[in-house]
Amino acid sequence: MYCSFRFVVALAVLWPLGALAAQDWPIFRGDPALCGVSTETLPDALELRWTFKTGAAIKSSTAIVGGKVFVGSTDSNVYALAADTGKKIWSFKADDGVEASPLVVEGRVYIGGTDGQFYALDAATGALKWNYKTGDKILGSANWFRMGAPPALRLVVGSYDFKVHCVDAVTGKAVWTFETSNYINGAPAIAAGQIIFGGCDGQLHVVDAATGQERAAIEVGAYIAGSPAVNGAHVFAGDYGNEVLCMDLATSKIIWRSKERNAPFFSSPAVTDARVLIGGRDKRLYCLDRVTGKTVWMFPTQGEVDGSPVVCGDKVIFGSQDGRL
Repeated sequence: MYCSFRFVVALAVLWPLGALAAQDWPIFRGDPALCGVSTETLPDALELRWTFKTGAAIKSSTAIVGGKVFVGSTDSNVYALAADTGKKIWSFKADDGVEASPLVVEGRVYIGGTDGQFYALDAATGALKWNYKTGDKILGSANWFRMGAPPALRLVVGSYDFKVHCVDAVTGKAVWTFETSNYINGAPAIAAGQIIFGGCDGQLHVVDAATGQERAAIEVGAYIAGSPAVNGAHVFAGDYGNEVLCMDLATSKIIWRSKERNAPFFSSPAVTDARVLIGGRDKRLYCLDRVTGKTVWMFPTQGEVDGSPVVCGDKVIFGSQDGRL
């Protein structure tokens, strides 16, 4: 089960009037907890700086590190572009389309493909360092953590082979795998030594990062196609049962379930200290109270909001299938 998006064949980059923003954005949702909150602020006016045309749809989000923009395309390429001009620096040809969002850590780009392979590329040149084969397509971003003495960089990524794979970042060798009973579409969040993710089995899973052993499985009752966000002791996610939920990470108990609407959620939430923001397939962006789950406001668009919002200061930015940002 996967959502079909409208085809987009150009990566459009809008920046605030003036200098480029300084903050790197190395991972889908900005940090390993996947909260979708930037330290940058946005002015009232944005201008289109450049576009870059690929050969097919772009379903991947971008990572921005060191003045480069990294993105995948369903034309089977991973691209590195100059953030200030949009000029291509390099491209890497995968064996099939690349819908997953890239992860950039310590000079390497890690990204999965619909060919079921998880690639490690040199961020400067695009040269292949290694590839790790899963049993089916990879549509969600990878995440990372450190473990051991000395601390080793580990990567985790979900696949449609029903598994989350933990891979050594240097060698590309498997450390552990954890198997569920259905597809894993979103990115796993990482907090307090735990891997937290949902899937098409209708459960939120909490897995020990060091061992791959399950700590908890919370029955949600509907597909979780997007990625969860972890803020403090709480996990937030939307599901295909038309609800947004909040779970206590320590007790694995559901604190609230907000079901005030009649449309499923594919979007991943952005979470601040006070608000939860998430897009719905009823063509709205919702802002919920973080403590109670009650709707604070909603913003209507003319298309489904499958994209995941990002909070920048006092503003939230998101895309809709009406073709507008």
